[in-house]
Amino acid sequence: MPEGTHGQFEFLTSILICRTIKASHFDGLITTILGYILLAGALMICHVLASLVRFQRSRRLLGVCYIVVKVSLLVVMEIGLFPLICGWWLDICSLEMFDATLKDREQSFDSAPGTTMFLHWLVGMVYVFYFASFILLLREVLRPGVLWFLRNLNDPDFNPVQEMIHLPIYRHLRRFILSVVVFGSIVLLMLWLPIRIIKLLFPVFLPYNVMLYSDAPVSELSLELLLLQVVLPALLEQGHTRQWLKRLVHAWTFTAGYMLDLHSYLLGEHEDDDDDDDNQPINNPPGRHNNNNRIPGLGEGLHAAHQAILQQGGPVGFQPYHRPMCLLTFPLYTAASGLYVCWLSIRAATVMLSWMPQGRTVIMLKVQEWTLMILKTVVVAVQLAGVIPLLLGLLFELVIVAPLRVPLDQTPLFYPWQDWALGVLHAKIIAAITLMGPQWWLKTVIEQVYANGIRNIDLYFIMRRLAAPVICVLLLSLCVPYTISGGITPLLGVQPEMQTLVERRIYPFLLMVVSLLAILSFQIRQFKRLYEHIKNDKYLVGQRLVNYERKAGRGASAPSYSTSS
Repeated sequence: MPEGTHGQFEFLTSILICRTIKASHFDGLITTILGYILLAGALMICHVLASLVRFQRSRRLLGVCYIVVKVSLLVVMEIGLFPLICGWWLDICSLEMFDATLKDREQSFDSAPGTTMFLHWLVGMVYVFYFASFILLLREVLRPGVLWFLRNLNDPDFNPVQEMIHLPIYRHLRRFILSVVVFGSIVLLMLWLPIRIIKLLFPVFLPYNVMLYSDAPVSELSLELLLLQVVLPALLEQGHTRQWLKRLVHAWTFTAGYMLDLHSYLLGEHEDDDDDDDNQPINNPPGRHNNNNRIPGLGEGLHAAHQAILQQGGPVGFQPYHRPMCLLTFPLYTAASGLYVCWLSIRAATVMLSWMPQGRTVIMLKVQEWTLMILKTVVVAVQLAGVIPLLLGLLFELVIVAPLRVPLDQTPLFYPWQDWALGVLHAKIIAAITLMGPQWWLKTVIEQVYANGIRNIDLYFIMRRLAAPVICVLLLSLCVPYTISGGITPLLGVQPEMQTLVERRIYPFLLMVVSLLAILSFQIRQFKRLYEHIKNDKYLVGQRLVNYERKAGRGASAPSYSTSS
């Protein structure tokens, strides 16, 4: 190729890349990520050169910088890119279910790129979360060692950050591609293929006519978020629901194992025992001996492993059950609520029947006890699941959403239902972060409430130590800015435009001020601790308590200290 033609080709390629990046509506983000990738490559090259010339300090510094950039990029890839790919693939595979096309998705992306990408990322995160939850449930049903190709998240030796540091890049890329292939294949098997079969057998059943974007006060998105992030995880954590799912998966695996002649491989040899005894015979030395005899047979082991991989798509059959629920209309929510009420009624009837042989007096005592517990639970639920999420969602609306979405010449509209629904999610996230963070009063109170449970609920403790302080803080966060903007600012004689600006921007401004003060206070405490630590290391040589003994007839002798040099 001539030199001029080669230069023109490079120029056209660079123009095409620039236009593609700009057309993505995220040119700044993509450019930043590409810059970090180039920075990681440059740091790696400099690290190799420093190793060759034996610059030890420079080599260590460059190595630490490379590890920081590498871990950051891998976190973005695992938490940001992978769920986004899953969300878009789920949307593409479910287009026929909603009578949509790729052109419609392109138009929605062009009109609101940020919202579209966030919703697809959220759907992908929900899908990954439920897939991981189901794998954890599946490990409790199947024989240990069947899911050897999937990482065990409950393994105490599993440390993802350490793996990001030690494993090379090509292994992370290979694992990422394998995860994309596995998750994408499961979506094809469990979503796209059933849709095609339903359209072939029942042409009038699909598509679903729903409105994904609605300006109604009660939005389906709020119900979907509540259902997927609050209701279903709470149900899965309950003992009865989890046991039912385990029995359902066990029955499916039992049937499929006998049909495919993989019963002993999937569930072990002692399947006739109870569920609690299923894993014990497998952990015995004879069970391990049988497995060891099975694994060396290379053909049988690979065949069983491949069959296990194929089985992986089967139990996730309840995944499409969740996916349509998050996009169906309100009759489906009504039906689900009715089924849950029926289950509660049946459960209450069975409990009453179990109390019948104990006599009328015992039944009345039990009814009084449960009635009191239900009343306490309702009062606590109104405060913790009603008032606090509503105030938190309204504060989030005033601080983040309204300043970003509503211009100054327009009046923002607030929907209490949506604010409450988003507040529930925010409260859940804040509680999770609090439990993972350092020890302080809120974490101690939440742990105490969780340890007490519903049956030993302490209404006074919850109202005094948890509900009242949190509600007071949220009310102050809402009322103080409003008092300043609506009561103090007009006394200064400002213009109406300035009055509107203060009313709309005072909430994020005060949040920024409080955040800066909190950061400064934290840094001051850290510097004080560092100062004390340096002072003790430099000047405090040693301190030991000696000649300390209790004498008869006296309380205690005065302790004496000796400093050793």
